[in-house]
Amino acid sequence: MSEAATRPGFDIRRVLALLPHRYPMLLVDRVVDFVPDKSIHAIKAVSMNEPFFQGHFPGRPIMPGVLIVEALAQAAGVLAIESMGLADAGKLVYFMAIDGAKFRKPVEPGCLLHLHAEIVQAKRAICRFDGRALFDDGTLAAECSFTAMIADAPA
Repeated sequence: MSEAATRPGFDIRRVLALLPHRYPMLLVDRVVDFVPDKSIHAIKAVSMNEPFFQGHFPGRPIMPGVLIVEALAQAAGVLAIESMGLADAGKLVYFMAIDGAKFRKPVEPGCLLHLHAEIVQAKRAICRFDGRALFDDGTLAAECSFTAMIADAPA
């Protein structure tokens, strides 16, 4: 993949054109900036209205770690699909591996979660990413590396 300049971000309408996810599984609200074939900075606005907070945990709502990783993967999916020019092509991005997931600080309702994903390696339809989820002040919430495959949706 080629080196490119940073492009301004885009809103939820473009995210919806790039990802098949919908409520309640859509975890990317907007893209702040985007460097094709390289990196993305997206936002997830964490609201008390998220359905998982009812049971995780009553009296102490915390975003499940697996959903933070999923949010990072969705941001990476936006990066890959947009970089490849596959918007509205019906492609899906499937996890193949998740490595080194670390959760540093609980994510609670009311925060903006900054999702940073970077392409480490890309070969055809398989990409390896590094991801970091940060709070507004730059504090690390979670990090991981993951591999994903871009494929056609099942018939």
